[in-house]
Amino acid sequence: MSIRIGIMGYGNLGRGIECAVKQNDDMELAAVFTRRDPSTLSILTEGVPVYSADEAEAHKDEIDVLILCGGSATDLPKQTREYVKYFNVVDSFDTHAKIPEHFAAVDEVANASGKIGIISVGWDPGMFSLNRLYANAILPNGMDYTFWGKGVSQGHSDAIRRVEGVLNGKQYTIPVEAALEAVRSGENPDLTTRQKHTRECFVVAAEGADKAKIEAEIKNMPNYFADYDTTVHFITEEELEREHGGIPHGGFVIRSGKTGWNEENSHVIEYSLKLDSNPEFTASVIAAYARAAYKLNKEGVSGCKTAFDIAPAYLSKLSGEEIRAHLL
Repeated sequence: MSIRIGIMGYGNLGRGIECAVKQNDDMELAAVFTRRDPSTLSILTEGVPVYSADEAEAHKDEIDVLILCGGSATDLPKQTREYVKYFNVVDSFDTHAKIPEHFAAVDEVANASGKIGIISVGWDPGMFSLNRLYANAILPNGMDYTFWGKGVSQGHSDAIRRVEGVLNGKQYTIPVEAALEAVRSGENPDLTTRQKHTRECFVVAAEGADKAKIEAEIKNMPNYFADYDTTVHFITEEELEREHGGIPHGGFVIRSGKTGWNEENSHVIEYSLKLDSNPEFTASVIAAYARAAYKLNKEGVSGCKTAFDIAPAYLSKLSGEEIRAHLL
């Protein structure tokens, strides 16, 4: 029997989930839910119904796992708690500082409903989180470093588009090469925020807009750009579409540490990603965790889980025997 997947929200991530389901032959897309008028939404998979988000509860018996594709700022803190009353759910909540409170809120509801809620799934948090944990456990005497990019930050891109006089824009996060090499060499440097990453913005300004004012506002924006060396380029809408139309991303998780009685030996653990499409890769990770949610709930497990709580075998469609024979 295929795992019946529902998608809540059909933006970049929702479309990525649809593609991921197509690539997993133990899954099928059962329904898409949207806050838009369902009659205006055209999806890729033929024959799959599109419903209003308000109708989701009525279809709870038709879906094994509901994947929530809303944003972390306002959607997921409400949606995950609400939908885990009726469905096994997976979300990609990525506000790192608020994960503990999100976990607690979802865990309470999921335990009461007997469902599984897997939160904060993707590549960071998610795959990067796992690699930080593995590396910390293996090299207790060491230091962690996470570098993001070169890639498009969707949150920072949205922030520059909200500046008065900006029609469109995209922002790239770029690791500082000298810092990256110092970490890789095992130097264990103490790095400030500014020393680890730079930010590069490509902005389409409205006709007659004060570009100097726009640039100053972007560069001094707290929590986004003020702590970084930031470059702002003004380009046309056509140039933005032609040269910056994709959503690539990636990065590195590195831990360098010492072993030996006198700490005489150095080691560097590095995990890296280079992604053509941030949302499609995130969706592929989510699909694997949707499989885990289905398996765990079939075993009678309920409550909130993160990537840390789920054994790797639950992510695979292969049997334990196949995993041990081919991947161990």
